Amino acid sequence: MTKKRNEVLEWIKALVIAVILAAIIRSFFFAPIVVDGYSMMPTLHTQDRMIVNKFSYKIGDPERFDIVVFHATVDKDYIKRVIGLPGDHVEYKNDTLYINGEKYEEPYLDEYKTELIDGPLTEPFDLEGITGESTVPQGHLFVMGDNRRQSKDSRHIGTIPIEEVMGKTSLVYWPFSQIRLVK
Repeated sequence: MTKKRNEVLEWIKALVIAVILAAIIRSFFFAPIVVDGYSMMPTLHTQDRMIVNKFSYKIGDPERFDIVVFHATVDKDYIKRVIGLPGDHVEYKNDTLYINGEKYEEPYLDEYKTELIDGPLTEPFDLEGITGESTVPQGHLFVMGDNRRQSKDSRHIGTIPIEEVMGKTSLVYWPFSQIRLVK
């Protein structure tokens, strides 16, 4: 009887430790997220399941073109691509991205651009016309979805504070047939 009781206690202890470790890992390091909507098409599809690396911004600064997840509202998280970093002047003209006056290629948009027949994928704008600021403020990011015509992003909600970023993501783990790293 004592042997069975000890075995049960060992199993309970192992389960409690596993649950605590899972909670710590999910809270501080990695978390699953489900893509909800079409704002990141063609890079990400609605219902793609991804892993958010929460540790990524604890050790380094965001990089241009990272795909990040951030708290947009109290109960809603968005997934978008970093376009402008603090101090950057962001501008779009002739469906081309310019940062600080320098032209940037966006190969992740090529698929959508070749399918267009009715105007540019990204309407012309400059940061000052959208936010009233000539550059992205310190401690903020300018983010956009890859599906520029269907994305609610910094063009609509303004720049986002870096502290609202949960982390970056690049691994789609579901659907299983679509496992991939995205750039």
